[in-house]
Order: sequence, then structure tokens, then C-alpha cells
Amino acid sequence: QVQLVESGGGLVQTGGSLRLSCAASGFTFSSSAMSWARQAPGKGLEWVSGIHSDGITYYADSMKGRFTISRDNAKNTLYLQIDSLKPEDTAYYYCVLGTWSIPEAWGQGTQVTVSS
Repeated sequence: QVQLVESGGGLVQTGGSLRLSCAASGFTFSSSAMSWARQAPGKGLEWVSGIHSDGITYYADSMKGRFTISRDNAKNTLYLQIDSLKPEDTAYYYCVLGTWSIPEAWGQGTQVTVSS
């Protein structure tokens, strides 16, 4: 079955960087669109970014500039690089099989906490 396992979250100071990873299995990763979403404490889900199988990337307007999505099809792994972290980036980050409009499966999430 589909498995999406996120890692790389943690506690980081404002201005720091993190690279989140998502190890995928149970489907043909190389031909699948993938996305990242996040949920901050007390808030709803928020789409961060998406990447199609051909490598074309998309970002939510508020995420442009500090977030970089990428994929390694040889390793069946999705990445999200976050730079210049801010306290408002504190959230659970989820790996998603599919696009924001048509999500097919979700990982369990990895927690990112940014201290001020």
C-alpha cells in the first residue's frame, strides 16, 4: 500500500533552515505528482507546494521565495527546503501523494518548531 514517511523536522531558531524529506513507497513515485502541506497549531491545512512528475513546481503565493520543493526519483524521495525560517512556519508538515486539488494519500507529518 501507499506509504509516505516524513522526516527532517525539529526545533530551529528563527532564520535557520531545514530540509524535510518524504520517503515514498507502494506506488510509482516517478510518475506521480507530489505536494507538501502544513497545519499550524489551531489553524487549518495550508498547501505549501507541489511538483509534477516532469519536475515542474508550484508554490502557494505566500510560500514563494523561502520554500523549495524537489524530488529524487531514483530514491523515491520528495524534499522541501525551507530557508529563513520564521516563528509562523511552526507547523506539522505533511507529504501528499497527488495535487492540492486531488490528494490521494497523506503521510503522518513531521513537526517543525521555530523559536523566536
